[in-house]
Amino acid sequence: MKYQDDDHYIDRILNGDRAAYAVLVAKHKNMAFSIALKILNNREDAEEVAQDSFLKAYQALPGFGKRAKFSTWFYRIVYNAAISKTRKKRLEYVAMNENIITNYSEDSISEKVEGLDENEQKALIDKALKKLPEDDQLLINLFYHGEKSIEDISYITGLSESNVKVRLHRIRKKLYEDLSVVMKVQ
Repeated sequence: MKYQDDDHYIDRILNGDRAAYAVLVAKHKNMAFSIALKILNNREDAEEVAQDSFLKAYQALPGFGKRAKFSTWFYRIVYNAAISKTRKKRLEYVAMNENIITNYSEDSISEKVEGLDENEQKALIDKALKKLPEDDQLLINLFYHGEKSIEDISYITGLSESNVKVRLHRIRKKLYEDLSVVMKVQ
């Protein structure tokens, strides 16, 4: 089937012809699925993201404004949805692993760290920070060293404010865990 320009179908949709959206779906479904699959590496998740993206695009179509090509705009929606799905899966994975973490007393770790001189404390904390994944290091640095607010970090990273709070809490727990291991060795 030879397709017309996307703007033709968008105009029809905006003028009440909902059936014209089926043509846009048919035209872009393979690429949408391919983008999602490359990011997610899972067919079912990729299909879900592609379908959700078509729904989001349809709902946002009145605000599209044709400042970019429809395909560019739509594929950005697919990309962002796939990245969000990846982040959610990673958070679910972290949540499962938290059940495995052994109990430790934050007070006992704090007491041991406070017993060290300033240079030893800095070296110990730097060592623990370097063990964190880069995105976790970024959040910690923005919050503590950059003195950015949760709202600012949310804007910078694209994460929701609640997600930033949860991630910072989990990172702190991970740091305490790493410090407790190091302190037991000393």
